[in-house]
Amino acid sequence: MDSSHSEKEILVVVSKLKQYIRSVSGMNTAGNVAPALSETVRKLCDQAIEKAKTDGRKTVMDRDFS
Repeated sequence: MDSSHSEKEILVVVSKLKQYIRSVSGMNTAGNVAPALSETVRKLCDQAIEKAKTDGRKTVMDRDFS
């Protein structure tokens, strides 16, 4: 996988994100939120991947995110 491409890719559904924030808070969502959140998701996924590897698995599981 080309990491330079994946680092710029948005990993969340922006319309769902905006809808959630508006429905919970009544607030708008700035355009730079999705890239920032995608970076956070990327970091969490990287940590979960390492946990799965440490456990000797090739499958990332929900428990890897705790």
